[in-house]
Amino acid sequence: MPDPTSVNAQVIDVINQAQLATMGPQVVLTSGAGKAYQSVAQSAAIAVQDATDALRNVSTIATTAVGVAMAQYLATGDDRYAKAMTHAQQLMKGATEDYGAIGAAAAGVLKGFPSG
Repeated sequence: MPDPTSVNAQVIDVINQAQLATMGPQVVLTSGAGKAYQSVAQSAAIAVQDATDALRNVSTIATTAVGVAMAQYLATGDDRYAKAMTHAQQLMKGATEDYGAIGAAAAGVLKGFPSG
């Protein structure tokens, strides 16, 4: 009859192999680098999403300002309303440029980060 307190050598070997396969230094290093890359990628995506929200908000403000200024310009013919439309267009142009810069910076950070 086998000894109930002894463990089969094959079971011990399987446990040791599983431990080496999952906890070996190279596995831990590669896994950690992959997780870090995913974290940086997610942060870059959030930055682009935030920039998209900001662009949408500026677009809403600029469009509203242009609509109000156009209505006042048509009603009064006062050139200061035409200038307000120009300022709103410049605001939108600046926001679009900022959006492009944020997207390019996020992509640059991600491309420069080691993936594992």
